Amino acid sequence: VNMSEQEKDTLLERVMIAYGDELVRLAYTYVKESEVAKDVVQNAFVKCYRHLDTFRGDANIKTWLYRITMNESKDYLKSWHCRMVRVKSFFHENSSRQQSAEKEVLHRFAHAQLKADIFTLPTMYREVVYLHYFEDLAVAEIAELLHASPHTIKTRLRRGTQRLGAILKEEHT
Repeated sequence: VNMSEQEKDTLLERVMIAYGDELVRLAYTYVKESEVAKDVVQNAFVKCYRHLDTFRGDANIKTWLYRITMNESKDYLKSWHCRMVRVKSFFHENSSRQQSAEKEVLHRFAHAQLKADIFTLPTMYREVVYLHYFEDLAVAEIAELLHASPHTIKTRLRRGTQRLGAILKEEHT
């Protein structure tokens, strides 16, 4: 598809408005930091813009953007920068355990406990549970997005929900 620069600009602006917040929430489920999630989504939109001419329209543009965002998030988690931030954070937290404990208590109150519990799930369950329950995607949409069969997605969703249930039950006993 050959698009003029103006057509690409207009389309990008429309998708940024339509899906920007959803994509930031999606990226956050991976990177667990608001500012990093915003950067990841910005990179996803840049990639989207660069490749709009190659978008075949086989998939919904929303699904395509979700895939780009997920890949950008995973790339960030593998990056040198991310690993160094984690190492520095580990040393900082262990240097002042009491302060870290206070931060942890405040953090738990600041964020919904359920989301925190979802983040403890392994990635393959976390992404399916998040996409289904927080982004209201259907099993077929998630399957397309993750390049997996609907059966696999249903299994991951069931197992993820079971694991989440066990975590919640453990917290309340």
